[in-house]
Amino acid sequence: MSDHFSGPRAIAGPAGDICDFYVFPSPSQQERIVLVMTVHPDAKPDTTFSDAITFRFRMRPVTIPDEATHLAVGTETEEITFDISFDRPAPGDGSTTVQIGRCVAMSGEPVSVTVNDISGVHTDALSFYAGLRSDPFFIDQPAFAKSMMSGQLAFSDPGTNSLVGADVLGIVVEADCAPLRSGGQGPVFAVAAETVVSGPLPIRLERTGRPEVKNVMLSPKAYDSVNSDMELRDLYNLEDPFHMGKDYRGAYRARLNANLPVIDRLDGKEDWQTTEEGDHPLTELLLGDYLVIDVSKPFSDSGFFEIEQSMLAGRPHTTCGGRSLNDDVMDKIYTLLITAGQGPPISDGVRAATTPAGTDFPYLAPANQPLAGH
Repeated sequence: MSDHFSGPRAIAGPAGDICDFYVFPSPSQQERIVLVMTVHPDAKPDTTFSDAITFRFRMRPVTIPDEATHLAVGTETEEITFDISFDRPAPGDGSTTVQIGRCVAMSGEPVSVTVNDISGVHTDALSFYAGLRSDPFFIDQPAFAKSMMSGQLAFSDPGTNSLVGADVLGIVVEADCAPLRSGGQGPVFAVAAETVVSGPLPIRLERTGRPEVKNVMLSPKAYDSVNSDMELRDLYNLEDPFHMGKDYRGAYRARLNANLPVIDRLDGKEDWQTTEEGDHPLTELLLGDYLVIDVSKPFSDSGFFEIEQSMLAGRPHTTCGGRSLNDDVMDKIYTLLITAGQGPPISDGVRAATTPAGTDFPYLAPANQPLAGH
């Protein structure tokens, strides 16, 4: 499900498991960019952020070369980061605990917030919130699994949201765009989220760019004749999102080249044409796994993958791209992979989260009420 439980290590260590990642211009202040990371699937009211993990947003400027099928990402020296860390929870009033979070931008002093304080904290440069919120993702996961097992679409309308009533720990940073564009950078950026072990040995636990690259596109092993017994997602999570190593790139490429045609044929026809060597047209683009946003364009609730698709079509993009909280990305992913965007939209019949996100900070909907008997 999106990036929930994206590999054995994420399942074993949910504190570092990124559920989802979003980036979009503020709906009310275009000159500000909003970064959202949700972690810890199926979080409970007493779930706290790990004090041993750094939660990081990373941004690099990108250019779109003429007649290109991939984006040119900026260098390490051009990177912009926001690092979020948390203190160990301390006793509060009665049986409650209090936890303090801290956001450090590359320029500026650390900004601290009390976890679950709905007001968050606000400075001239950024706003910061952290706490328990309703999971904004929506998908009919069993229907897709049934489609893959049967080899044909098994969606219904309406579908059933697999995440009804689920909560996550949410981190929201809203930052002024002006510092991001100092020195003439942008306006198009590649953005990724990651969790990293805090301290002197910063091992990457997980990284996330586009939704469902790991759980839909890389997870199935049965169709991959090269690596049919290999779980690739933990290895993939270790990779730098902007600079993938050469050691396992061939394995990721083989898995995508095997799985993407299988997904393409779920509607009974093949819309993407692979090369004689078996390379799928989307493989290299998807291996550059990050969200792409144009901060010069206004907020859009339907910008996901629009910049990349426009690049493939050889036309200028028209939206901000990125990914907003209410964007029905699963329908877009299914339509892209199954019809190449040429046929009627493919929908899993789920069109909204348990509670849709709002248009004001901190955007994520409040946590759900516990179900009776739970």
